[in-house]
Amino acid sequence: MDQIQHKYVSIRGVKLHIAEIGTGSLMVVFIHGFPEIWYSWRHQMIAVANGGYHAIAPDLRGYGLSEHHPDLEKASFDDFVEDTIAILDYFQIEKAFLVGKDFGSWPVYLLSLLHPTRISGIVSLGVPFFPPRPLRYKDLPEGFYIHRWKEPGRAEADFSRFDVKTVWRNIYILFSRNEIPIADKDKEIMDLVDPSTPLPSWLSSEDLAIYAKAYEKSGFDSPMRAPYKGLRKEFTIRNPKVQAPVLLIMGGQDYFLKFPGIEDYLTSGKVRERMSDLEIKTLPEGTHFVQEQFPDQVNQLIIDFLEKQVRSS
Repeated sequence: MDQIQHKYVSIRGVKLHIAEIGTGSLMVVFIHGFPEIWYSWRHQMIAVANGGYHAIAPDLRGYGLSEHHPDLEKASFDDFVEDTIAILDYFQIEKAFLVGKDFGSWPVYLLSLLHPTRISGIVSLGVPFFPPRPLRYKDLPEGFYIHRWKEPGRAEADFSRFDVKTVWRNIYILFSRNEIPIADKDKEIMDLVDPSTPLPSWLSSEDLAIYAKAYEKSGFDSPMRAPYKGLRKEFTIRNPKVQAPVLLIMGGQDYFLKFPGIEDYLTSGKVRERMSDLEIKTLPEGTHFVQEQFPDQVNQLIIDFLEKQVRSS
């Protein structure tokens, strides 16, 4: 990882930490999800840089080594979109490939709708584009982890029983499973992980230490604000359709596939009504963290997609 360089850039009132590698003229921007930071893209950054591209991965505002939003109550996905545009402007890049994962795919899709001329292509890990619906998860039980994390003070009280490393470890283990994290009424989300449960085989103790150190700096409140706790702004784009070419990489064991309507949306073809130029690749044993679990396969899929788009441009 020593070849990856690090810098701090003042973007829209906050100082963002940006990891960077490669000197190619074509830029690939990686946008992480939760509970992640730039480091979750380490394998992909090196691979695309070796393929001749310029790779950058910010810690999103509020995450890792980046500063928090100056007014957490107003934090939203719009910040991630505008921060990404500002990062492209800082590097004097007119157009880039964007790679998103988990909730990090949403600002990537949103950017493609609001600023289509800035996008060369999209890679999304685990999340297709679909218009937001405020009550999408209303039929899931009270113990559904997103319901719990939206409840004021609930996650804070749950997490406060453990040190940061244990909380991060438990979330990662939960999200590595193929079932939606749902707690019983008399239990908390952290209680879903037995303390003796080992880390997934692909994540080392050194990796855990790096993630834990980042979250010791940021805490959990700021990273969780936009995806889980923040007020969702009204989505005003009528009949949205992603026009940019998209590679969607799914893990066959990703718990997200158990969310209401997701598997049908993908298998029925309805997803193509919202994504006109879509290629779907599935790694059958892949989990929510497929890019760390199977880095070589994911790297090759990304590079093949990038090269295909470059040839056709």
